[in-house]
Amino acid sequence: MKSYLAAAIQMTSVPDLQKNLLQAEELIELAKGRGAELVCLPENFSFMGEEKDKIGQAEAIALLSEKFLKTMAQRFQVTLLGGGFPVPVSTGKVYNTALLIDPSGEELARYQKVHLFDVNVPDGNTYRESSTVMAGTSIPPVAATKELGNLGLSVCYDVRFPELYRHLSQMGADVLFVPAAFTAYTGKDHWQVLIQARAIENTCYVIAPAQTGNHYAMRHTHGHAMIVDPWGVILADAGDRPGVAIAEINPDRLIQVRRQMPSLQHRVFV
Repeated sequence: MKSYLAAAIQMTSVPDLQKNLLQAEELIELAKGRGAELVCLPENFSFMGEEKDKIGQAEAIALLSEKFLKTMAQRFQVTLLGGGFPVPVSTGKVYNTALLIDPSGEELARYQKVHLFDVNVPDGNTYRESSTVMAGTSIPPVAATKELGNLGLSVCYDVRFPELYRHLSQMGADVLFVPAAFTAYTGKDHWQVLIQARAIENTCYVIAPAQTGNHYAMRHTHGHAMIVDPWGVILADAGDRPGVAIAEINPDRLIQVRRQMPSLQHRVFV
């Protein structure tokens, strides 16, 4: 593993596949221009709209999203995370799928989100992700790469389930991905502290690309895509507008923190 720059992209995706892919391409190019070798797109990067529209267009979204990720990774010679897009299953639902692609356009890892956001938010909004999404059944993978380290996948609501990240750290993860479309209401209180907690307790970098702003109807997201180091220090924060948060992933910093705070070695209940 070497030192390198990583980018957490922040988008305002809408119910328009082509418009979203164009926005994503512009932000990937911006990240590459600033030196990023690992670029991460948020959950729902290619489509964010009503559930019925997502299901109706799922086949096209899945096909074009995967093609887009492979094309962009090759064109810009980056390792690219697509943080979540719908992939149809035979039940008439979709998997919320995160896909990691290497610079040659080859798939490194695929993860189907296991924790679905079925929540009555105190602002009056109700979310039922399970109405259209099938929960994944496999523990998220860790993609072992020579230059970028061991990369652990997750998606959004997963961040509230620390056992998932403890599994990833036990599997040797150096970097944890948390691509998200966090609601504006929950995000203001929970987003930053949860991201920092996952970094601190697992002594890992966390890269958390995000959605921001108003997407359709009453759907508002929190923003603040960020990169956090293993001590919990926020290295970059994209604020509340579309853009890119970029920071260095440094293996020496990982070694230093894990030596100074060897909490994973002190676990009693495993």
